[in-house]
Amino acid sequence: MSKTPKPHRLRRSLRLLIATLMVAALGVGVIWGFLEGASERTSEALREAPVKAPQRISVVNGETVITLDAATQRLSGIETVSLKVTPSNQQIRAYGTVLDLQPLTELSNGYTNAKAQLQITQAKLAVSKTAFERARNLYNDQQNMSLAQFQSAEAAYGTDQASLAAAESQLGTLAATAQQAWGPILGRAVVERTPLLTRLIGQQSVLIQVSLSPGQAIAQPPPTAFVQADNGARTNIQFVSPATKTDPRIQGASFFYTAPATGNLVPGLNVVASLPSDTKRNGVIVPGSAVVWWQGRAWIYLRTGPETFTRRDIATNSPTAEGGYVVTDVPDMTDVVTRGAQVLLSEEFRAQVQVGEEAPK
Repeated sequence: MSKTPKPHRLRRSLRLLIATLMVAALGVGVIWGFLEGASERTSEALREAPVKAPQRISVVNGETVITLDAATQRLSGIETVSLKVTPSNQQIRAYGTVLDLQPLTELSNGYTNAKAQLQITQAKLAVSKTAFERARNLYNDQQNMSLAQFQSAEAAYGTDQASLAAAESQLGTLAATAQQAWGPILGRAVVERTPLLTRLIGQQSVLIQVSLSPGQAIAQPPPTAFVQADNGARTNIQFVSPATKTDPRIQGASFFYTAPATGNLVPGLNVVASLPSDTKRNGVIVPGSAVVWWQGRAWIYLRTGPETFTRRDIATNSPTAEGGYVVTDVPDMTDVVTRGAQVLLSEEFRAQVQVGEEAPK
């Protein structure tokens, strides 16, 4: 005969069951809360993580390659042109110095003053000559003028004649000095005060002495050429005449050229001059818009594929008057970036900075 459980035992078992269920529920809650928090933290971290830019820079066979899809190229305004090898007039590299025109100005002022003095002397001579002739006539006419008065008029006339000779000699000396110091064209400009001299003295034009390297020679100086300053600015120049002396630093044949006065061309400035010659050389003409400068060197970007570009340095010893360069080591029909080259260079910079490396070299 079984025994019926006592009521207090049933109550204890029930309490134990309830406690167990509560502990289990609490554990489930803690686990769920942990998992929910972890999920939230993961989502937040994903939201705050920076969006990684697509990799556009790679190195292939030791050469940096920039990859841009067609859409990015359009947005960046990148344009290319196929350059064809053609014969071009070779440029002779020369060296120029913007001259200080103070000596020319002083010589011109001296000639002007001497010319004015000559005119004054001529006027005085005309007066004294008239007075002398009148005194002579009066003296010869029954001596209606004293000998002393006649001799005084004669002396004044003789003095003015000597003054005229001295003024003429001074004027001739200054004209000869102008010819010797500045050559026939500028010398005549001083004497005749031509528009050329007016522009130079009025600082509307500058005078540049262009000198060839020792041993170089040209049959005839070109009527037009151009000079380039250190900042890359180019200015067209016009031939005046052979220079009367060489630049002692260069010791080559020298010529005078004029150029419009600009803030880039100041007295004493040294510039590089390019004189066209009759000699032809084959090469592609790289336009100035295709060139970017980095660390004192000129670079261009070549298209190596529909979406890839590489950077190459070029020589700048054969510039063109239009602002470009004749380059002999670029193959015929090479696609060169003529617009947007600076964008590609900036892309290289940005990629190098992102990985903590130095800028492109």
